[in-house]
Amino acid sequence: MKLMLNGALTVGTMDGANVEIFDEVREENIFIFGMSAEEVQEKYQGNYDPWSVYNMNQEVRMAMTALIDGTFDQDTQLFRELYDALLNGFGGSRADEYFVLEDYADYQRAQLAVDCAYRDQEKWAKMAIYNTAKSGKFSSDRTIREYAREIWTLPPVSID
Repeated sequence: MKLMLNGALTVGTMDGANVEIFDEVREENIFIFGMSAEEVQEKYQGNYDPWSVYNMNQEVRMAMTALIDGTFDQDTQLFRELYDALLNGFGGSRADEYFVLEDYADYQRAQLAVDCAYRDQEKWAKMAIYNTAKSGKFSSDRTIREYAREIWTLPPVSID
């Protein structure tokens, strides 16, 4: 939200603050990727297997293998924890708990859309200006007033 005040365009999943930003700037001025909340719930309820993504998507497989084959560092154990967390689970967590591998292909699609928009300078400028113009809703004043009323149930206090 703070970045959009400066004209930054959001690239993200449809959760948290991105839902509110999406509502303000409209679909054509934000880059959303990944599963919907309902799809995530289905994956949590079902038998999501990140190994199936690994085996079916060559780019995912290459990226994951690069984590442990010395591509990034001679110490092939340096990124082993990340590799394990994504494919096998780590420390009691589910494998790919945040569906990073599952969302990879759609993330790639979103990045191509970002690239295309950025190459069109006029379009990019309009999107940035629109994001800046729509960022006012996210002011601290409104947020604190809303929290006080809806969460903390505190009455407003006038200060002379």
